[in-house]
Amino acid sequence: MAYGGLDLLAIVLNNGTNNGTDNECKGEDAIAPGDKDKFVQLVISSALGISAFVTFCILRPRWKTLYAARKRHNNPEIALPILPDSFLGWIPALYRVTEEQVLASAGLDAFVFLSFFKMSLRLFATMLFFSAAVLWPIHRAFDNHGNGTNDRSDTNRNYLWSYLAFTWFFSLLTLYFMNAETFKVVKIRQDYLGTQSTITDRTFRLTGIPKDLRTEERIKEFVENLEVGHVRAVNLCRHWAELDALVAQRQSTLHKLEEAWTAYRSQKATVPRAVVRNTSRNDLAGQTDEHEEHAGENGRLLAGNGLSGVMGRGERPQIRLRFGFLKMQNRKIDALDYYEERLRRLDEKIRDARQKEYAPTDTAFVTMDSIAACQMAIQATIDPRPGRLLTKPAPSPYDVIWKNTYAPRYQRRLQSAVVTIFITGLTILWFVPVAFLAQLLSICSIKKVAPGLGENLERHDITKALVQTGLPTLVVSLLNVLVPFLYDYLSNNQGFISQGDVELSAISKNFFFVFFNIFVVYAVSGSAALAQFWSIIKDSLSDTRLIAKKIAQSITGLNNFYLNFIMLQGIGLFPFKLLQFGSMSLYPVYRMGAKTPRDFAELVQPALFQYGFYLPTALLIFILCLVYSVLPGSELVLLMGVLYFGLGYFVYKYQLLYSMDQPQHATGGAWPMICRRIILGLISFQIVMLAILILKGAFYSAALVAPLVVATLWYNYYYQKQFIPLTKFIALRSIKRDSDPGAQSNPDQDVEQSMRLARRMSTIDEDREKGVMFINPSLIAPLDQPWIYKDPPPPLSPEQSSRAHSPSRYEDHGDAMPEPHDTTLSTSSSLSLGDTHVWRESGDNNV
Repeated sequence: MAYGGLDLLAIVLNNGTNNGTDNECKGEDAIAPGDKDKFVQLVISSALGISAFVTFCILRPRWKTLYAARKRHNNPEIALPILPDSFLGWIPALYRVTEEQVLASAGLDAFVFLSFFKMSLRLFATMLFFSAAVLWPIHRAFDNHGNGTNDRSDTNRNYLWSYLAFTWFFSLLTLYFMNAETFKVVKIRQDYLGTQSTITDRTFRLTGIPKDLRTEERIKEFVENLEVGHVRAVNLCRHWAELDALVAQRQSTLHKLEEAWTAYRSQKATVPRAVVRNTSRNDLAGQTDEHEEHAGENGRLLAGNGLSGVMGRGERPQIRLRFGFLKMQNRKIDALDYYEERLRRLDEKIRDARQKEYAPTDTAFVTMDSIAACQMAIQATIDPRPGRLLTKPAPSPYDVIWKNTYAPRYQRRLQSAVVTIFITGLTILWFVPVAFLAQLLSICSIKKVAPGLGENLERHDITKALVQTGLPTLVVSLLNVLVPFLYDYLSNNQGFISQGDVELSAISKNFFFVFFNIFVVYAVSGSAALAQFWSIIKDSLSDTRLIAKKIAQSITGLNNFYLNFIMLQGIGLFPFKLLQFGSMSLYPVYRMGAKTPRDFAELVQPALFQYGFYLPTALLIFILCLVYSVLPGSELVLLMGVLYFGLGYFVYKYQLLYSMDQPQHATGGAWPMICRRIILGLISFQIVMLAILILKGAFYSAALVAPLVVATLWYNYYYQKQFIPLTKFIALRSIKRDSDPGAQSNPDQDVEQSMRLARRMSTIDEDREKGVMFINPSLIAPLDQPWIYKDPPPPLSPEQSSRAHSPSRYEDHGDAMPEPHDTTLSTSSSLSLGDTHVWRESGDNNV
């Protein structure tokens, strides 16, 4: 019988609602593989991982522009070891890179990210020991029903006290590791920020400024009257929309001009070599020996001038310009002349726009004379009126999204609300395609659609295991890869002031998505059937015991599914992240689309490391390992967790230090988010164990789990009060001073480490912020000239723009269009970590 598309969708979505008439596709059976399929998943993941890892080891010494891009453009003073080019020799060298080197070369954000992986590795290794030594024999002796849901018939349930004991033990162990790591992160953050001196550390953002204070002089006078310190500079944000629009138009025009010149020069480069040789020979005839020697030194330049007549016969590119009523008239004009004239006029407009006085906004960046003065202003309440004169830590100057500094507050709030509602709806609706494909790729659904194919697949163990094991987890993983890109785009349009805030928002959004879609819905419904999820929620409103029973059955039934998911994410996909498979596969596409020398230069820029793409999945796997740490099969889940976080630590350490850039500046702001999600995982773990103990009839043990939930909630309150301020601000005592009279009363002060921090070289933040000001780059940025030849041109100031765009300035000098490898060599010296979009104090000399 043939099924249409709607019929197939109805079959899949109704699989979970059959009331016992057809149990073949009911519940978790539609997606959960069997015990014997674990080996097949291990083989699949190992084959994927080993092939990607071997490919990386072969390509790493050959493709240094991809796998050592950050090292090539980094500051040579940062003492990162050079990794050997041998097949596996880079692994010990990478392992020996210390935390101090990570801080010096990658900053606090990378240190916090890697600290989470190290803490998780130690935690799950400890839990694995106790699970294998104590829980595994208990499970073998008593939980002999596979998932253990039939133990109600057992008269002896004393072994369930071990579930209670290890629920308490693993919860307290997790809190201990998290608490200890938080103390370490807070201490290093305070020492790191307290011993450096950047303009960011001395600047705070002042919002809600009344109209009568919206001048630099009045703001300076107001802040100094607070007697917290002296004001070094005040940069009042203004409505620069007109200027920013002109700069954006100039960038677009500049790109089109470069493309037109590239097309013109590539056409001229097709002159036959015989004509080139004859013309060059005629040009050099009759010259003296001195002139011949001079020509030998500048042969390419003289040859280009000699060929100007021959190459000038090439047709110049043209564009069709539309004008008149409804743009119905058009004519062709010279593209080079048109874009050069348009660029000249835009430069004049930008020069005039920079001299205008723009209306002020209610936001300003106030730079104090010391870090202590800045911190006192940030941590104080300035004005008794709500929403007025609020002080917040300032982002780094190169991290500011300037277009949002002059956007009205109501507009940014509206953008945030709309994005939040849209993301919530998308997170719920996204489960429909995931559920459809996950169940469609199960044996039971295939047998309904194509009975013959389903029976053939089920008849052969290998094909059955492949469909039942690999495909559902692979589909769930691949579909969830697409969403972070959308959420990152939405976060960038939510009105945040800095890229660091955008990155933290992307982490939160993506975690909510994966936690809801991969854990919550599956844990409640026991399958990928969204209809069953809503049915259970509805029935639970009248009978609260139903949801507890269903959670216990679902979690125990989906053990193998989550085990295979962790296995695929760790063993199978981490090597592909190390390989940068996405960048490698898209490079030919970008290479074919590159036209100008600027395009070729951008091809060799290091890829961006975005925490919002990687951290949410790691947090989800952390929660899954916690949830299954006591249940039957916990030793396998914890083993996969150890492998996941061990591999992840090495992969991300390599990318953060050698191959990828992280331009955002959050000063370790992700750590509180990590800890809050760990606490959420602990509460989920405790609720699951409570439901399982109730299902097994151990009511006294279940009752004793409730105090643990309360204790975890109390710790969350304690954490917010004790640690959050230290992860947002710099303690006054942490700020570097010549002397500290109370040094002996500070038991946490490591004198040797403090001296080492005081003597160390400048931090990565200090290197990036030398001479930087809180000024909109559109006001002071030197204007770029068209990049036509191999070497990049120097920036162009507005005074030079009026005479810079004559055709003779860009006339061909004989240089052929640079090849990609030539562009790489020429641009590597001009690029350095953190210099992009950072305008120096000397920039206003070019205005």
